Parts: sequence; structure tokens; C-alpha cells
Amino acid sequence: MEIVGLGSQVMDCARVRKLIDAHGEAFLRQVYTDREVRYCNGKKQTTEQFAAVWAGKEAVFRALGTTWRRGMSWTDVEVVCDTGGPPRVLVGGPTRELMAARGATQVLLTLAFCREFATATGIAVRGSSPRPLEDTALDD
Repeated sequence: MEIVGLGSQVMDCARVRKLIDAHGEAFLRQVYTDREVRYCNGKKQTTEQFAAVWAGKEAVFRALGTTWRRGMSWTDVEVVCDTGGPPRVLVGGPTRELMAARGATQVLLTLAFCREFATATGIAVRGSSPRPLEDTALDD
């Protein structure tokens, strides 16, 4: 397995809460998939979970050598935390095309949070992988 890129992000949990309170469902639909919203809303520390997942999306973009930009959707990257193991990253849309162009077959991700901050680190890798790109793609 070869490292293609590394990305990290720290999010202010209070900022995420303000965005959710100010924009509600419109904000959630713009940034999170339905599965991510269900997961975060099902946890005690909802705000911190939303912040960690958003930090995870940012870390994935950075690991692929970019930041979010026009033409890409926040929901191109889905952080799946419901397996009981480490978070999985599913990628679709233009971000999947970028991932393939960079030669990455998957992005490994870790998330952490406290009351004030959430952080994530993503490592884009290529080479032998237990989950090839085709298996980690979002449904189109």
C-alpha cells in the first residue's frame, strides 16, 4: 500500500451548532448524507458528531490534494461510522473522479472530538487494498 496524500482538519463544534441552528435541514442536506444525519442524530453528543463527520470530509478532500470547490459536493464524501469499527469513506461524483485520477484506491480515516473541537485525519492510499475503489463508491 502506498500513501498518495495526507489530510487533516479541526472543526469548532460551536460553529457547526450555529450553522445547524441557523440553517436547519437545508444545511444538513447540503453537507451530510441521510445516513450521516441519522448516525449523528442517534448519538448523545450530536453536535460533536456532526463536527467530526464534517472534519472527516475536509480531511478526505485534503488527502486528495484539494479543498472543497465548485463542482464538488460535500455529499460526494460519505463518512460511515455505523459498523462498530473504524469509519469508512465512500466517495462518489466528481470527488471519486479526482480520487481515481490521483491513483487512490481508498481513504483511511480517523475521527476524534471533545466538547469544543472535532478533528479528523485522512490518508489516501493506492495499491493492494482490502476494499478496491469500486467497492467504496457511493451509489450514483
